Amino acid sequence: MKKTIRIGTRDSELALWQAHTVQKKLNDLGFLTEIIAVKSTGDLILDKPLYELGITGIFTKTLDVAMLKGEVDIAVHSMKDVPTALPKGIVQAAVLERANSLDILVHKGNLDFLNSQGIIASGSLRRKAQWLNKYPSHKVEDLRGNVNTRMQKLKDNKWNGAIFAAAGLERINLKPSEYIDLNWMIPAPAQGAMLVVAMENDSFTQNALSNLNHKETEICTYIERQFLRTLEGGCTAPIGALATINKKQINFEGVLFSLDGKQKFTIKKSCNFDSYIDFGHNCANEILQNGGKSLMEDLRKELKVK
Repeated sequence: MKKTIRIGTRDSELALWQAHTVQKKLNDLGFLTEIIAVKSTGDLILDKPLYELGITGIFTKTLDVAMLKGEVDIAVHSMKDVPTALPKGIVQAAVLERANSLDILVHKGNLDFLNSQGIIASGSLRRKAQWLNKYPSHKVEDLRGNVNTRMQKLKDNKWNGAIFAAAGLERINLKPSEYIDLNWMIPAPAQGAMLVVAMENDSFTQNALSNLNHKETEICTYIERQFLRTLEGGCTAPIGALATINKKQINFEGVLFSLDGKQKFTIKKSCNFDSYIDFGHNCANEILQNGGKSLMEDLRKELKVK
């Protein structure tokens, strides 16, 4: 009897879109699949900022447990939500080709506030720090929930706008006409990429998923996540990273901010394909040696206190 690959996913519209995308790709290759949706802690607790919950991988932990208990065979994630260290027994099986990596500002028609006082919403410390660095007179309100919930909260509140990942809104056709690309904002490591994980001892499923892997995206996200891991920042820390490939060269930009956006450490470097294995690590170390280490220590204290 042919094995049916059970696909674990969160039950938000975006997460289900991602799971169905993986399902279709596997079905097209002749594999049998079934989707199993679960609610994560990150979806259930919406009245606290993410950093206050103190859980690494808050959107992935429920699916990790389901995999380890044998309830699902694979899990599909927005890669930016996945901790850089996977649980024992779970491995990265495929990184799909990256979509739009940009952050965008969804606004309410009038952009005059950009030159004066404004209130922006975002649940991301990275987005908040970069926004305050560019617009220090603005206020940033916390915004939680799946993309549908956050879009509704933007409509219901008197905020001037809210920051979203472009890829998420584009995937489920929620991107409105009133938005601007934030080309100056460095995205979260692996933003716009989808990750599929499998059990380490499940060679059948790993072989099936290897057909879905996009090598260039795998390399770029590897560098970005290595940069994040070396800085020792969880996915809530104000850290941005983006690697892009230009012919035979990999270009990288990484940033580390203080929570208020006043302190900023940035690095821009390039490497060849034969020297990328430690590239993210080396870039992060350069930031740490140039003052980033003491900022990371301060951040850990601040986030622990909060």
